[in-house]
Amino acid sequence: MKKISRLLLAKQSKVPLFATLLEHAKRDVISFHCPGHKNGRSIDKELKDYTGKEVYKFDVTVFDEVDSLHDPVSSIKKAQELMAQAYGVEHSFFLVNGSSVGNMAMFLAACDSGDSVIVSRSSHKSIVAGIIMSGVWPIWIQPKIDQNLDLIFNSTYDQIKDALDKYPEVKAVFVTSPTYNGVVTELSKIVDLCHRRGKIVLVDEAHGVHLLFNDQLPESAITAGADLCVQSTHKILSAMSQGSVLHFNSKLVDFNRVKKIISMLQTTSPSYLTLATLDLARRQVFLHGEENFDRVIKAAEWGRMYINSNVHSMKCFTRKEIQELGFDLDVTKLTVNVTKTGLSGYEIESILAKEYNIQLDYADLFNLVAIMGEGSEKSDVEAFVNALKNISKKYHGKQKNWILKIPSLATEMVIRPREVFLSNNTKKVSLKKAVGHIAAQTLTPYPPGIPVVIPGERITKEICDYLIDMSSKDIRISGQETEMLRTVKVFTN
Repeated sequence: MKKISRLLLAKQSKVPLFATLLEHAKRDVISFHCPGHKNGRSIDKELKDYTGKEVYKFDVTVFDEVDSLHDPVSSIKKAQELMAQAYGVEHSFFLVNGSSVGNMAMFLAACDSGDSVIVSRSSHKSIVAGIIMSGVWPIWIQPKIDQNLDLIFNSTYDQIKDALDKYPEVKAVFVTSPTYNGVVTELSKIVDLCHRRGKIVLVDEAHGVHLLFNDQLPESAITAGADLCVQSTHKILSAMSQGSVLHFNSKLVDFNRVKKIISMLQTTSPSYLTLATLDLARRQVFLHGEENFDRVIKAAEWGRMYINSNVHSMKCFTRKEIQELGFDLDVTKLTVNVTKTGLSGYEIESILAKEYNIQLDYADLFNLVAIMGEGSEKSDVEAFVNALKNISKKYHGKQKNWILKIPSLATEMVIRPREVFLSNNTKKVSLKKAVGHIAAQTLTPYPPGIPVVIPGERITKEICDYLIDMSSKDIRISGQETEMLRTVKVFTN
């Protein structure tokens, strides 16, 4: 990181929201406000015996002393200003409904109903929600698949350029970077291209909240110049779950509209404990992020090297391999390919949890994904790789001929997703007879976690065959309304 002035260090050392809540908690006031546990008095004894009682004094409601998330004028306002200063953006908004609400807000703030947006099909499911809520026309980009790495990549510069050339009327481009596996796309080139053409760039950077604070990590969406980006402070830094931030840094988007929409989407009873941890996480990463992530990166790289050298049936792809494919890699994430074990990632994830007390964030047929954060230590990685080494020796499955593939998803968008989603003109038809119908639901097989059916688009034979094949393999398809996927909901005129 660049050298930081003493004045900036002094400012960033402050935690105005946490300090206000701490002072309030220490006063031990008599509560006639929500919530009903009254400073923890009526919290279940078993829970309180484990957690202690003091933390519940941070669980307050909106009143002048602690400020309001929806109309901040004091401590929350100051905390958000410090967040914006730390990240080098114009404004930052605290989110207590996770990055999902931020993704929805970006669509609603940047676009009008009827606008079109270029978006990769391999985006988080909250993106489909944002598309439905905002009433935009999605222009889908087919995800790229690398079958050597069993990995799905997000939108590339060339794909976005081709889409802009074909659809010059689009209002915005939506990019997810990093992906769940830590793969970062060519953001600077994408942003530069879009801005030269007057297009808004929205970035789901839920997994990249830390990128700005260590020179060994890939470029952040903020540095690249994104108009709006969302970050999950709770995923990698030390905020509590649901604590996220939306950053605003745009001349193309109306700031006041962003502010109103975020307020509209968020609860009027936010968790002040979560808000306080956003304030503290910002201070921590600004003052100590470089050294903390030096430690995390060193541990992750050691684990990657150990697995590649000592666990012969498993493999971690490296940053060099990803860069050779035109992307970059957040090396704090460990993606472990397990196909040579003959076991699925799901099976090994279960073994790790039950026999080794190790819980992963994600697994699919092919891979395990270990997400490291600011609190991760080398001892955690040592336990993980030793468990993998033992599993590799102890468990052996029959070699599977699994192939990571998805059907063509550049399907005909007949009606806007919002119109179909809100319509009662639907019926169920047999999946085998759904070809040619307009979908009225979202269906997402896991893996690979990409929606293959979305409201408003024409269902193709290729997609039907793919879903039938997935269902026959007992792969769970999110969105199905029965135990087995035999029918699909379609729109009727």
